[in-house]
Amino acid sequence: MRVLIVSEDIPYPSMGGLAKHALNLARALVRAGHQVDILGGDQHPIEVAGDEGIFGGRFFGELHGQNAGWKEGRLGVYMPLKRTVIAKRFARIIMRRAANYDVVHYHGHFPNMAAFLPPHVNFVQTRHDQGSDCLAFTRFRDGKICDLTDAEHCAACMTPRPNALQRAASTTAVVRFRQQVADGFRKHKTVFVSDLLQRNFERVAGKGPWGHTVHNFVDVAMLQNAQAAASPVVRGGAFHIAVAGKIYEAKGIEAFLSELVPRMDDDMVVTVAGDGPDEQRLRARFEGERVRFLGWCTPERTLEVAAAASAVVMPSLLEEAFGSTTLEGLMLGKPVFALAIGATPELAVYQSAPGQLRLHADMRSLVGDLLTVPRSLSFGRPPLEAAGAERAVQQLLDIYRLPTGQTIR
Repeated sequence: MRVLIVSEDIPYPSMGGLAKHALNLARALVRAGHQVDILGGDQHPIEVAGDEGIFGGRFFGELHGQNAGWKEGRLGVYMPLKRTVIAKRFARIIMRRAANYDVVHYHGHFPNMAAFLPPHVNFVQTRHDQGSDCLAFTRFRDGKICDLTDAEHCAACMTPRPNALQRAASTTAVVRFRQQVADGFRKHKTVFVSDLLQRNFERVAGKGPWGHTVHNFVDVAMLQNAQAAASPVVRGGAFHIAVAGKIYEAKGIEAFLSELVPRMDDDMVVTVAGDGPDEQRLRARFEGERVRFLGWCTPERTLEVAAAASAVVMPSLLEEAFGSTTLEGLMLGKPVFALAIGATPELAVYQSAPGQLRLHADMRSLVGDLLTVPRSLSFGRPPLEAAGAERAVQQLLDIYRLPTGQTIR
């Protein structure tokens, strides 16, 4: 097949998980014998991505306007026209090239774009986060999961005490965006990386199904390299706990350390890979002989830390849309400790044995389990192919081949 992958997150010198996923998918499709090109942003040449930007096809840097702020932060509102204007612009750019491909597969942050593409275009988009209905993408506010569905509540995500004008403008923006997204999902094929995302979208759009679920995948070669390169990063005999993620409230790293550090056993060592707005404050509070912060790490380095650890903890307080760190920990054969929220429980299908994914109702019980789990607990490594890109490619090819414009409603 001739596939055009589209993402405004490509390319950057340091790319996030969505961009890496799209590039890994491109490489897997090429390995399977398909022709793949990428339509990305015009912010940089593809060369800034280094080896990660090599995928075996052509790159077109043509998307633009996605980074314009429209003064939303300064005005404290979601601007009603912003996402419509950007989505229409993206749709026009895609249409210049769509006729040359059998399928256009979008990975990005403007799901309403599907509403502006004609039905004859074989368009598929993958939803990686909760941005189908939440303009903040995370559904996390005031230190907890947000399950509010009335668009009027969204104004408070832009300013703590919205006035009447701010509330009216933001409400209009959210209602319009959600209507366009629902129209696009009815018109074209949609892939969610977890059942959670589809269930959550139903809260504002009504009962589905709205699309297909295809789980994210691991980079098999990177995991194999991490396993081969892993070496102990702490003193011999220590029970080494690996944590990875952006260091801010929603990821739960502070909540985890606050619960664990006062109760830590003498043989425990925690390594945190990642940076973020709370990094320096958490360093000042927790860093010492038994808690280490590595700062920003390459994906390769992060996996090496996990591969050398005794256990992996994924302490997110938000509803993770998928949780690649959890999947990678399971594929490395580690016991993985997490909260039983978001899409994390779905990943139990990747366990090598029952009890490898250890889910808990709250942080206190998670830490309690971590403190009492047998130090000798170990699990065999599941077949990496079970969570590899080739598995996802076969599922996606079936979706690509569905009649143009067909949804599963």
